[in-house]
Amino acid sequence: MQNPILILFLALFVSKSYSQDCSDLFISEYIEGPGQNNAIEIFNPTSNEIDLSGYVINRYSNGANTGPQSWPLSGIIASGDVIVLGNGQTVDIDLGTYISYAVDSIFYSLLDDHCTGDYNSNSTFYFNGNDAITLEKNGENIDIFGKVGEDPGNAWTDDTTAGFTDANGGTWWTKRQTLVRKPTIKKGVAMNPIVFNPVAEYDSLPDATYNGMGYHICDCIQTSILDVNKNSYVVYPNPVRLGEDININATSNITSIEIYCMKGTKILESNKKIISTSVLTKGTYVLHINFDSDKLTQHKLIIE
Repeated sequence: MQNPILILFLALFVSKSYSQDCSDLFISEYIEGPGQNNAIEIFNPTSNEIDLSGYVINRYSNGANTGPQSWPLSGIIASGDVIVLGNGQTVDIDLGTYISYAVDSIFYSLLDDHCTGDYNSNSTFYFNGNDAITLEKNGENIDIFGKVGEDPGNAWTDDTTAGFTDANGGTWWTKRQTLVRKPTIKKGVAMNPIVFNPVAEYDSLPDATYNGMGYHICDCIQTSILDVNKNSYVVYPNPVRLGEDININATSNITSIEIYCMKGTKILESNKKIISTSVLTKGTYVLHINFDSDKLTQHKLIIE
């Protein structure tokens, strides 16, 4: 006779472990920078806008597995868009034994929502490299950054011999780093991992890198025509063959076009609407399209 409890457990395990790609929000960027420059970016990979009611970001401090600090989300997030939430401490605070430094003004300007900067009021975004972060929907985890219940030391690392903790050294990956989810990742981690290997799903950028905040490139979103800030535009062909030209047309006047590699380095800048790819190499890039209305939009470009 089959055990009904075992069958139910397996069904729940499978449903949580094998959620569909591109079906719900997930963490797209993690920033643990100097001072309190900490932020979490959430991405909508679906084809529909999502009401953020019922979604919560939790911080499990220093290996805790209960009693997280929580930040409920609100508003609407459009298809292919992100929301950036972070620390809003705008002044230095003398805590006696040390000074808690204010966030960088550029970093602060890129936040969509933030805590007040009062640690005792809400400390969700006061993580420091060894805290697990979860994205929760209606009480269920839909993405986990780190491992809930594990204190890795100073940070999770790339050291396989220590289960990616810093027990044996290793390069810090979750402290003083900007981590961006790889474009091939299409869903969150719903089950608490046996070990958290940050290298598997994230690309590491240098400390205090903020120019990727506010957009995310994901294989779930392939559209080439968008309407951003009422500036409708088209990029074609996309993907484009190496050596061919790309064309950018828009309903508003374009002042300049910049091309960045995935690590955030500017590769090319032009005020022309036709750009040759002959000076580039095959791969994925980000187009920054600047309009005379002081609006900026980003777009994924693939060169084959």
